[in-house]
Amino acid sequence: MADSSYASPTEYIGHHLTNNVIHLGEGAFMTLHLDSFVMAFILGLLSIGLIWLVARKATSGVPSKTQAFTELIFSFIDGQVSAIFHGNRHSFVAPAALTVFVWVLMMNAMDFLPIDIMAKFYALLGLHEWKGVPTSDVNTTFALALGVWFLMIYFGIKVKGFGGWIHEIFCAPFGTSVWVWPANFLFNLIEYVSKPLSHSLRLFGNMYAGEVIFLLLGLWAATGASGIIFGSILGAGWAIFHILIVVLQAYIFMMLTVVYLSMAHEGH
Repeated sequence: MADSSYASPTEYIGHHLTNNVIHLGEGAFMTLHLDSFVMAFILGLLSIGLIWLVARKATSGVPSKTQAFTELIFSFIDGQVSAIFHGNRHSFVAPAALTVFVWVLMMNAMDFLPIDIMAKFYALLGLHEWKGVPTSDVNTTFALALGVWFLMIYFGIKVKGFGGWIHEIFCAPFGTSVWVWPANFLFNLIEYVSKPLSHSLRLFGNMYAGEVIFLLLGLWAATGASGIIFGSILGAGWAIFHILIVVLQAYIFMMLTVVYLSMAHEGH
């Protein structure tokens, strides 16, 4: 239910969608979204720690429920990677896919925490503007996608050599004739630019929209008895559906990461 301390619905929604911003200098780009950075960093450490803890306690005997569940996830991700990536996937790609999936899943799952209760908790810590869902900030999702983009370029140069990578940019997909070099370059330029944009905006759009819907349902629940009843029913339904969105978006982000890294290892 929405907090009644806000003067208007606009103020309520605006407060919950406002980042904790630190200005590092002049200009719009010289800012740091402290909440997104801190939450993503903490959840990243928790993801790595969780994977390490399960691996440390793994046994060749009868596995525990936690180990069995983790092995099920790992086997599923390894199977997805093996269907797309045909090189030595265990050296980097499969572990990276597992890390990306768990990290993005944990960041998405922060959306399940009650918004108003968490806002009051953050306020007790002196954080009056604090977004708890890093993936509802486009800066976070674009940073993740940009990291994958740099890895894609790195592996493209490592596997094909710098000359082979440049040759592919100018000679694929329309052929090696000098007359089609501009078309090839333009085509590959659009591809390289669109990949991080689509990769990041897909995750951001779904998570941001989910957060807005939760806020709107909270506002509806604050309108009276009928709002409480219907808002609670729809809120429960949306929460159940949102579980699918949280998991599905983490899976899609992970799969696109694998696809892009696989494309970097293979020629046109």
